[in-house]
Amino acid sequence: DGSLRKFEVRKLANIVGDYYIPPRFMRAVANHVVKNIIANDLPNYRPPLIMGIWGGKGEGKTFQLELVFRKMGLDPVVMSAGELEDEWAGTPAQIIRERYNRAAEYCRLGKMSALVINDMDAGLGRFQDTQCTVNQQIAIGQLMNLCDNPYKVALGESWGNARKSMRVPIFITANDLSTMYAPILRDGRMEKFYWKPDRVDLINMLAQMYKGDGFSREDMETLYDSFPG
Repeated sequence: DGSLRKFEVRKLANIVGDYYIPPRFMRAVANHVVKNIIANDLPNYRPPLIMGIWGGKGEGKTFQLELVFRKMGLDPVVMSAGELEDEWAGTPAQIIRERYNRAAEYCRLGKMSALVINDMDAGLGRFQDTQCTVNQQIAIGQLMNLCDNPYKVALGESWGNARKSMRVPIFITANDLSTMYAPILRDGRMEKFYWKPDRVDLINMLAQMYKGDGFSREDMETLYDSFPG
């Protein structure tokens, strides 16, 4: 259920190699991080807390996000969609609070962090005739509460006694944001970024991956044009 890694800050040391990061993806993620970091010192500045990165399956949303974090020196705290359901009502929302607070404590040390929830539509989305569970409702409500007041997170104590937290950017990945509860998608809470790499992006990725194997950029263009799907 994720309880053994709830305080883990990922160093992304498992990513080995030199990969190409599309500039528009890098710019979108970096801007969201910077806006939320500087908002800690600007009380009247309220950028969206969440960035929703969405797009087709297998487009590299999570991997590109990790590449950007590694390049920026940001160590994220990560959740998966499987942790958004539990036999005890309220547990997923508690996990969200704990992970957010862990990232905030890490930021207090002068380091950069963020909360990442991968494939959130798989855990909190509504598909066809599926029904919403209490856990899904509470988890969405918890995320909305963080968006509206990201500086106060209660962990066990009453909300009024909770000490001030640092603002931490949240990133979610999803295939279809339209399955989510609409109020969480509002512009003041979530910045939406649709990711679909174009031909140039994909050829650059391939060329970077295989440059050490003796393949030229022209070879990668031929490969892509032969299998454009």
